[in-house]
Amino acid sequence: MRSLVVRGLAATSVALALAALPALAEDAPKPATVTPATAAAPPSAADLLFDQPHMKNTAAGSTLTYDYLRRSGISKGPFGAPLEDTIQLKVTPGKTAEGRDISVVMFSGLNRMPAGPFEDMAGNPVVSLFLENHLRAVAKVLEANPRYLKLAIRKGLREKATVTPTKVDIGGREVDGWRVVTKPFAGDSMAQRMRGMDDMTYTFVTAPSVPGEIVSIEASSKSPDGGELLEEKLSYDQKAG
Repeated sequence: MRSLVVRGLAATSVALALAALPALAEDAPKPATVTPATAAAPPSAADLLFDQPHMKNTAAGSTLTYDYLRRSGISKGPFGAPLEDTIQLKVTPGKTAEGRDISVVMFSGLNRMPAGPFEDMAGNPVVSLFLENHLRAVAKVLEANPRYLKLAIRKGLREKATVTPTKVDIGGREVDGWRVVTKPFAGDSMAQRMRGMDDMTYTFVTAPSVPGEIVSIEASSKSPDGGELLEEKLSYDQKAG
């Protein structure tokens, strides 16, 4: 039990734990391509989020913009004031056909956070950027070891995720996509230490025809009476992108 709660966690420990986030996919099968969303057997969650060359359809010289929202109804505001901002990925040619060099502008003004750059990146780094930022905040509020939380999400994506076909509206037309949903902390032996946030639900939407393929990411937790413990969202801004 004491392994979950770590008071006074050093910033270096957080950085080391979060640096391993892309390993969420290491145990998943790695097919060469994602099958169309109409196929009977869906791809794995880890393949969709971490193994695909998301950036292959993103033109060098373009900028991907994601609208970000975080808010919480927990008293005394441990997550801070509501935050609405953007994350921008500025894309330039990489060394390979599918790779891109990516510089990141993560939030603006006083909210600005250091992130990137990424060299010859085939996948979309916005997934890891979102999860790193999310885990940092949740670990601080729960006084928890971020590595424990990261491993739970990894296991949730590998063993508890549901992947279903969906439709995504892009520029007034519907395109095929995938919806990934997981509740990694449900039934966890340490759930009672999560202050009611063990119902945290992670929802990812991807679409191969959308630049960068990542359409949206959401982490949401509600209290038994429906109160909002945490809502954190990232959405591709097709008007800006």
